[in-house]
Amino acid sequence: MNKIYKIKLENGYYVFKLEQILAEKHISKNKLIQDTNTDFKVIQRLGRGDCIRLDIFVLARLCDYLDCDISDIIEYKKEN
Repeated sequence: MNKIYKIKLENGYYVFKLEQILAEKHISKNKLIQDTNTDFKVIQRLGRGDCIRLDIFVLARLCDYLDCDISDIIEYKKEN
C-alpha cells in the first residue's frame, strides 16, 4: 500500500507523507486524532493530499506530537 500521495500543480507537486510517518511510527490515525484533538476529516485530508488549505496550527500540533518537521509531513517540489 502506497503511503505517499503526490498532488500535481502547474510548476510542481505537493508530496503528502503523513500516512507514511504514521506507518513508520506504528501510530494509528485514531490514536493521532485522540492524542492531538484533531478532527478526523482534517487528518484524512492531510493524509491523502485532499486539502485546499493548510492550517499551520494543526501542522505544528502534528509536528510536536510526531517529533518531526513540517517537511516530513508535506513538501513542495518544483518540476525541472
